[in-house]
Amino acid sequence: MSAPIVELTGLGRKFGDRAVLSNLDLSVAAGELVAIVGASGSGKTTLLHVMGALDSAFTGEVKLFGQSLKGLGDDALSSLRTRTVGFVFQSFHLLEHLRVVENVKLPLWLLEDGPDDEVAEQRALDALSAVGLRDRANDAIGPLSGGERQRIAIARAMVHAPKLILADEPTGNLDAETGASILGLFDQARKQVDCGVIVVTHDPRVAPRADRVLALREGRLVPA
Repeated sequence: MSAPIVELTGLGRKFGDRAVLSNLDLSVAAGELVAIVGASGSGKTTLLHVMGALDSAFTGEVKLFGQSLKGLGDDALSSLRTRTVGFVFQSFHLLEHLRVVENVKLPLWLLEDGPDDEVAEQRALDALSAVGLRDRANDAIGPLSGGERQRIAIARAMVHAPKLILADEPTGNLDAETGASILGLFDQARKQVDCGVIVVTHDPRVAPRADRVLALREGRLVPA
């Protein structure tokens, strides 16, 4: 059996005196979809940030693709994150001064050995087509709806064919049909590139698609 792509052992994370994550363990295999549920403020987003090498103020052990994050400098963390992880942030984090297609191209621009701009443009357009927004490629971000922004964020997360997708409420602003199509894209990535997907969600449509559903309670993950 291959090594897990995400491995958390005794993970802890405090904010001041408040322990948000406490002695948490998790192992996720390539191609697996894990859904994480829990009350607002329980630490789900914090957990995603730690797994994605965005938050290094943790205790315990975090490994991505067998690489321990402990002791890695900012450059090494950034390189690992850029090459292997696709993020779908709950607040999208789109850049208003860039066009839609430029927002989607960002992960490709950040790659050390990324494609030239013509190839990057085509990959971004293909990603936008997959989420049904090819016709908005040259639009500004400002006038777009919340659902459109969410689909752009998903296209951006998937444009560089990551081996791990970390998604925070990826279907929260989408209607049933569009939400189902996005979950289908995640399934496609799992099959085609053996991508692992970890989804924080309150959406009841996600659980039937997941290999496991876990609840974050009192800082630990338990079967939901």
